[in-house]
Amino acid sequence: MCKSGIHPLLQRLPKCEHHIHLEGALTPQVLFTLAAKNRIELPTDDPAFASPEGLVERYREFDSLDDFLHYYYIGMSVLLDAGDFETLAWDYFTHAAADGVAHCEVFMDPQAHMGRGIGYDVVLSGFQQARKRAESELGITSELIACFLRHLPPADAVATFEQDAVRESFAAGHVIGIGLDSSEKPFPPELFQVVYQKGGFMGLKRTAHAGEEGPAAYVRTALDTLHVDRIDHGVRVIEDDALLKRVADENILLSVCPISNVFLKGVQSVADLPIRKFIDAGVRFSINSDDPAYFGNNYILANYCAVQEAFNLTAAEWVAICEGSIHGSWCSQKRKEELFERLGSVSHPWLHQGDA
Repeated sequence: MCKSGIHPLLQRLPKCEHHIHLEGALTPQVLFTLAAKNRIELPTDDPAFASPEGLVERYREFDSLDDFLHYYYIGMSVLLDAGDFETLAWDYFTHAAADGVAHCEVFMDPQAHMGRGIGYDVVLSGFQQARKRAESELGITSELIACFLRHLPPADAVATFEQDAVRESFAAGHVIGIGLDSSEKPFPPELFQVVYQKGGFMGLKRTAHAGEEGPAAYVRTALDTLHVDRIDHGVRVIEDDALLKRVADENILLSVCPISNVFLKGVQSVADLPIRKFIDAGVRFSINSDDPAYFGNNYILANYCAVQEAFNLTAAEWVAICEGSIHGSWCSQKRKEELFERLGSVSHPWLHQGDA
């Protein structure tokens, strides 16, 4: 954690996390536990799977997004029943609570599970149980977002959307939004226009990964063809001045994942990210952990600290980031008011001591 004098504020800020893949919170320890429980044989031709410690070390050496995704999809193989999904999500929520997360909007990948014979209801049931427990025991509210895998044919996304169990979860409000993840570069957003149109007709919130490894143009097409409410990652909008201004003017939230960008070689260091330029341009963004179990077990607070070490932000700037993340959340207005009240209580001493 950072040694900055502002660290106590970073710890206490009521954080909203908008970019967390529940499958990406599968730690090597939980992975091996569930593999043993479910008698899943992990790959024997990869020495990294000899032990949880071996996986931790291998995860430090990703050379690309696709290299990471290779391990990401192998990890999912240990998730079989609703209890496994609850265990996975609860492990994330306990880490989130320790880091001061008050509200989160979490991704799940239905196609990745349905494609290996795991029912959608099984996945949803496990995650729902963990969400209820997190709210009652930890005070963390949450929403679920179903992501479509862009490396699969767009028709597969549409077929998944049209399944009765999936549509019922949307209609009931158990899942409030849709997203687009997996390999970005070869698969532009507009390929998935049909499924996003269907989501719009149902009144679902919409987001999409864009501008991580793909160009700034992917952000524009996600806005123009998918009509997304926010952008996941989006750091490459800095390459297009007109797009940067548009994102700022339209209050499009970017869910930025600093440590993830370093681990996946998008940038060499957190200091290379356009955080300062976003602040100066009035771009609304949140800071998130993405797939923390694969990125050095760096959950959201570690990402806040990494940004502070790189940019030495003021208390007022951190409060503004937190305010933007609350505004950009998809929770109820009542919950937002609660979060703003909590933020005011936490930030007041810092904003009135002359060093903000």
